[in-house]
Amino acid sequence: MKDIDQQKTSLQPFTRRHFLSTGLKAGAAAFATSLLPKLRASTVDQYNVLFIAIDDLRPMLGCYGNSVMHTPNIDRLSQRGTLFNRAYCQFPVCNPSRVSVLTGLRPDTTGIHDNPTDFREVLPNVVTLPQHFKNHGYHTRSVGKVAHGDAAWKDKLSWSAPIWRQPWKYINKTTSPSWQALDVADDELEDGQIVNAALEVLTEIKDKQFFLAVGFNKPHLPFYAPRKYFDLYTTQDFKVPIDSTLPRNAPKIAENPKGMKAYQDIAHYPPFSDEKTVELTLAYAANVSYIDALIGRVLDHLDMLSLTEKTVIVFWGDHGFHLGEHGLWRKNTLFEDSVRSPLIVSIPGQTHRNVNTDALVELVDIYPTLCDACQLPIPTKLEGISMVPVIENPKQTWKTAVFSQLTRISNNTPVHGYTMRTRQYRYTEWGNNVQYGRELYDYHADPNETVNIANLPENKELVEQLSEKLHAGWQGALSNIPEQFHVLQTLPWDINNDGVVDIQDLVLISNNFGAEAPENSKVDVNRDGSVNIIDLLIVAAHLGESTNTGAPATQTQISQKHLSLVDEWLSDARLADDGSNVFKLGIATLEGLLNSVTPEETVLLPNFPNPFNPETWIPYDLANDANVHVHIYNLKGEIIRKLNIGYQGAGTYRSKNKAAYWDGRNFEGELVASGVYFYTLQAGQMKATRRMVIRK
Repeated sequence: MKDIDQQKTSLQPFTRRHFLSTGLKAGAAAFATSLLPKLRASTVDQYNVLFIAIDDLRPMLGCYGNSVMHTPNIDRLSQRGTLFNRAYCQFPVCNPSRVSVLTGLRPDTTGIHDNPTDFREVLPNVVTLPQHFKNHGYHTRSVGKVAHGDAAWKDKLSWSAPIWRQPWKYINKTTSPSWQALDVADDELEDGQIVNAALEVLTEIKDKQFFLAVGFNKPHLPFYAPRKYFDLYTTQDFKVPIDSTLPRNAPKIAENPKGMKAYQDIAHYPPFSDEKTVELTLAYAANVSYIDALIGRVLDHLDMLSLTEKTVIVFWGDHGFHLGEHGLWRKNTLFEDSVRSPLIVSIPGQTHRNVNTDALVELVDIYPTLCDACQLPIPTKLEGISMVPVIENPKQTWKTAVFSQLTRISNNTPVHGYTMRTRQYRYTEWGNNVQYGRELYDYHADPNETVNIANLPENKELVEQLSEKLHAGWQGALSNIPEQFHVLQTLPWDINNDGVVDIQDLVLISNNFGAEAPENSKVDVNRDGSVNIIDLLIVAAHLGESTNTGAPATQTQISQKHLSLVDEWLSDARLADDGSNVFKLGIATLEGLLNSVTPEETVLLPNFPNPFNPETWIPYDLANDANVHVHIYNLKGEIIRKLNIGYQGAGTYRSKNKAAYWDGRNFEGELVASGVYFYTLQAGQMKATRRMVIRK
């Protein structure tokens, strides 16, 4: 009867647990798709993010010095930020470029060298840029074309809500012209509808800490836009490029002649006549102006909601675009017009505004830059670096080179091309051991890349130096950059800010359960105004993490004195469990903690759940190795089921995957009736009995 009295005592905190099993489930529901907290900004420097992506946009904008272009809204964005004159994509094709931006990794690391491949199939565990912000409490949303292809809909890890994007529409090029001036309103086309959706989302999330990505399709082909944007230009505004042929002495593999054929009005591959070149350039410009007007609506709405001074804005194109240079069109080359991208970054309160910088930067730098600007830890595995020092000091000594690459197919075999841009040169190698050729252009002497000088005898030493630098890679180009000083970061789940997430952080949260005004505000991890088991589970899922993001996770164990405390947390968590990730991972972590301890004595513990129907787990601790048997009795003292566990090593057997399991059936396989039952544990010389309740 002594053991039965102990069982009664252990069941006393029922009122609190009843609250846990009901009141917390609504709060836990918010974590159904993510185990991480939804934190609000903890400092004035933790800004929102507006992430504007444009498809096929070259730096043909007013703010980039093109006086013909009508782009007043992008121009005004540049006036409150930093414009990067020399920003380069990592791969001048849509999917590989966007994957590099979103993962902060270069194409040879991501393995993405084409448009069809889903990066999540290749890199299922990679943490994307929006996912990193989501993991640190941001509400992340995607509207329009941000990630490439149908796979974007599947990437639930990155976004707090389903993405908004219209399905891809097939266009029969043989019956469709390459451009059209349409008598329609802005909103009647897809990009206009993207803006409408973006404004709705902005209004919806204006009171949250947000990361909003808005992606526009134009000026991607076909060049369809409302007529009023075509009316901004005349054919006299545009000239044909100086060069309409491949650079002299360039290898054949460098060209991409098949980028435009198949449209109704285009009967052959480029190069085109001067008249056709100007016609298409005007249509491209009209589409750029259309997108500019739509971006203006987003910026105006941000102003109207009083969010501009709380929001970092990054504006970027996924790669450049040929408009007849070298006789080529579109992208998919390693020439300057294909790999150079527009990039503008605006950070509230930045000292230098309306500044153009010639610092060499890359789109892969966007990920760490946004982390730095918003005071989030910068993952150490990223293959770019923060541009914030350049934004703070536009004349800052910076990278000595930037890198892009491309894959061609020759004789059914992939041929990889790698190019490097320095301040003066572009150096490119094609194929293993340069078997498909190399290129060198001196922009000081030949800004239009008209002659490949790689094979000139007088350039032999220069080519050797540039080749060595190309093979040294992006890290070798950082040697001139002064060591960056970042604000010391603390993890949101490191409650006591000691640099590691451990049992002490869990104890702090537990000690503040129900506190209305806790001394340490970090104990309310999800910032919902209540400190409870959900906050503890969020932190539990990050046990072992430290502010040294490059170090492996610390092995976290608990002492004997914390054993009963962890057991109580588990009981609370199981009662409130709604099946969401925050419970699954938090409970699994706590169970792992229990399994790390060798108990001081052998103990039979209360079954869970209790009352139960129709199955239960019977936990116990073993101080020594023993043969374990569990018997179930009815009130008459009759054995109705034997659970012969067998030989067990010393340790805790409290989790579902280790505790003794009873399916609620007797020897005949029948479910037993509701009522009171007893169970005994025999482990070596030790025998203990407890009571359990079945309620149907």
